[in-house]
Amino acid sequence: MQRISNYQLFSLMMLFQIGTTIIFGFGSGAGRDAWISVILSAAVGMLITSVYALLLIMHPGLTLVEWFPKQFGKWPGTFLGWLYPLLFIYNAGRVLADMQFLIPDTLLPHTPPLFSVALFVLLLIYGLYKGIEVLGRLGGIMLPFILLLFLLEIVFLLLSGTINLKQLLPIAGKGWAPILETVWPAGITQSFGEMSAMTMLWPLVKKRKGAVQTALLSTLGTGLFIATFDILALTVIGEPIFKRAYYPMYILLRQIEAGELLDNLDVLAVLYFVITAFFKTVLYLFAAIRSIQLLAGLPSVRPLVLPVSLFALFMGMTMTDNLMEHIMGVHMTILSPYFWIPLQYVLPMMLLLTAVVRRFVFKKRW
Repeated sequence: MQRISNYQLFSLMMLFQIGTTIIFGFGSGAGRDAWISVILSAAVGMLITSVYALLLIMHPGLTLVEWFPKQFGKWPGTFLGWLYPLLFIYNAGRVLADMQFLIPDTLLPHTPPLFSVALFVLLLIYGLYKGIEVLGRLGGIMLPFILLLFLLEIVFLLLSGTINLKQLLPIAGKGWAPILETVWPAGITQSFGEMSAMTMLWPLVKKRKGAVQTALLSTLGTGLFIATFDILALTVIGEPIFKRAYYPMYILLRQIEAGELLDNLDVLAVLYFVITAFFKTVLYLFAAIRSIQLLAGLPSVRPLVLPVSLFALFMGMTMTDNLMEHIMGVHMTILSPYFWIPLQYVLPMMLLLTAVVRRFVFKKRW
């Protein structure tokens, strides 16, 4: 079985959690207090990560979809387990839908979206066939690259003289209601709440002892990264544009001007997006395929790679007709509060409660 190191796990988890979030502006509904909503969402994310970590310790070597049958019994547990690969495939399709809109709006306005997204899916399929070890090594290379780009972005913005920290004031000037509305349910179900997919990676770490600390550090690092981006965007382009823009990072990087040498570096935003979108999608597909393999008792994941990837492509290209509906439609109004909260938070907590009662009250291992 292929294995990854703790550093590779950290890299994959951080790239996964960043995903496409920074492109669309995390917590933009809170305006100048978006960075506060990021920190609160990350804190909740660390809480649910701790729940998953305790479950991992109580079920050594097992994954999320194997915990349910162990605790709830074969039939109800297996049924609940099958909900997660469906969740993973849907979310993979949602990232592909992000690409369907972003690429034509930025880099390739005259290229059919299906063409660019299909090429992206071919790259995903290749990565899935190569396996988690190759993806882990790639993630270990790409994370420092992303962080270096982010550091250069900060330096260039400072040189451009466009940062105005006064645009962050007053802090919580409109009260806490707008902040909490962005935290619940959207804030805690995107990025930080999506850790259920990463539980499929934890048993593959060479040294499992450090997997829990690695997971918590990756969530903390992601929270600081996204909060810093929100602060940059707010201090450069201001609250009104940050709240209205579909792609605030794209607009932010267009503000960079260092003399006459550096300007219009919006291509960096697309580079951010493509790299982090790749890892988010490929890890969602890996989690889905691995889940199906374990639940169906299949000897290998390879026969599942192509059909699952093509199904995600179909979903991504058909789930919505326009960007506004994609961002604010069924996903946010129905799926996020009524499906993702139960799957990402309620069921894992029930699972942990059941495991604790059975272990320490009834003295049963399972």
